[in-house]
Amino acid sequence: MGKFQALGIEFYQQPTLELAVSLLGCTLVKESEEGTTAGIIVETEAYIGPMDQAAHSYNNRRTKRTEVMFHRAGLAYTYVMHTHILFNVVSGKEGNPEAVLIRAVEPLEGQDLMVRRRGMEVSPNLTNGPGKLTKAMGIKMSDYGHPLTEKPLYITGGFVPESISSGKRIGIDNSGEARDYPWRYWITGNRYVSRHQNAEKIILN
Repeated sequence: MGKFQALGIEFYQQPTLELAVSLLGCTLVKESEEGTTAGIIVETEAYIGPMDQAAHSYNNRRTKRTEVMFHRAGLAYTYVMHTHILFNVVSGKEGNPEAVLIRAVEPLEGQDLMVRRRGMEVSPNLTNGPGKLTKAMGIKMSDYGHPLTEKPLYITGGFVPESISSGKRIGIDNSGEARDYPWRYWITGNRYVSRHQNAEKIILN
């Protein structure tokens, strides 16, 4: 038995907004030939297409990039934005394209490997953004469609945070009313959360 045990498919079958909250405090793990990296998920963003103008799957837009969003929950959705790879957890029922972006993690294991990959010293900047964490953890486009219930990329159980905040999502200004949806969630006060931390409400305290 390994140190980390992947969560079962049932975990991913909850409604997307609930999943985005439930992922906080869980541990994201990536195993590779270089070693294993793991980080506590401290920030997420939910995207609920086809009604969500900020989602890649808005209006049921089905392309080579979004195809995996139309499949079952619990798969990895990776894509490139501004040269950075971003990692999402597919959610929603099959045929209903939804996903949760993992925005930040707090290093738990393999920090030396993360530092080498990022070429920087240990600091919150190591993994406090969606492109930073994928580079630090070695998450690649080849992980697209991977079942998160299986190695080498998976999520394990963790702890329930004492306080969780929610607010507007980041970087989606050209998405109509969707830019105001408070569908970004983070562990209140965690120093690895990305710099925008203006909470609209505390949902768990």
